[in-house]
Amino acid sequence: MRSAGAVRAGVAMAACGVLLTSLAACGADDAGGRSASSGSRSGDDARGDEARAAVDLKRIPDVGDRYQKQIPANSRQVVAVYGDGKDSADSTIALYTKTGDTWKKERSWSGHNGKKGWTTDHQEGDKRSPVGVYTLSDAGGVLADPGAKLPYTQTASIQAPHYWAKSHWHDFDYVIAIDYNRAKGTPPNDPTRPQGQSKGGSIWLHMDHGSGTSACVSQSKANMEYLLKTLDPKQHPVVVMGDKADLKA
Repeated sequence: MRSAGAVRAGVAMAACGVLLTSLAACGADDAGGRSASSGSRSGDDARGDEARAAVDLKRIPDVGDRYQKQIPANSRQVVAVYGDGKDSADSTIALYTKTGDTWKKERSWSGHNGKKGWTTDHQEGDKRSPVGVYTLSDAGGVLADPGAKLPYTQTASIQAPHYWAKSHWHDFDYVIAIDYNRAKGTPPNDPTRPQGQSKGGSIWLHMDHGSGTSACVSQSKANMEYLLKTLDPKQHPVVVMGDKADLKA
C-alpha cells in the first residue's frame, strides 16, 4: 500500500468531476433456462451450438476488430463496459478471464457511464466517457484496502467534496484508475495529464450513486470490491469500454 503522504491533498476534488450513479443489482447472466422442448433438439444441433459458443469466446463478445486488436496479447482479464447507446448513461459491465486462448465470462452487472454518453474524442468537461481500450494499473479510495491485488492507496484526499449532493459522498470510497491520460504507477488522483489538460483525466471505475457520471464508469460497492479483489497485475487487466455500436465497429 502506498503512503497517503504520497498523494497530493485536494487533487481528488477534480477527480472524475463526477456525479455518479448507484448501480442496479447484479444483472443475471445471459445463460437462461431452456424450455422443455429444447430437449427434443438433435445431437448435431446441440453440438453446433457448443461449437459456435466456443468460437465466440475466442474473442470478447460484441467487440469488433478495431478494439479487439487493441487488447494486449498478454492480457488475461478484461472488464467490458457495454454502453446502451451513444447518448445513454446506462451500461452493462462484464468481467472476462482468459485460459489458454479462450475467454470466459465470469459475471456481469449493471452500471453507469458519462451522463451524456460516449465519445471517441473525449474533452475535459464534455460529460462523456472515452471509448477505447485502457490498461488498469492502480487503485485506491477513502476506505481501507479490501484485499486489492492492484497497488492500492488509501487516502482521505480522494473523498468527494461534501458540497456535492449527499448521495455522491461515497462515490470514491473505492476506485480503480482507468489509464486514460494519466501516469501509470501513481495514485488514482495524481494530477499528471500526459496529453494535456484539455483531454481530461481522472477517469475511474468507482462506486455508483444511481445516475450518470462526468466521464467515469460506476457500479455498486459489492462489484467494486469484487473487481479490486480479482483484478491482478500479473494478468495485465484492461477495460474495453464504449457504446455498443462503437465497440462493434
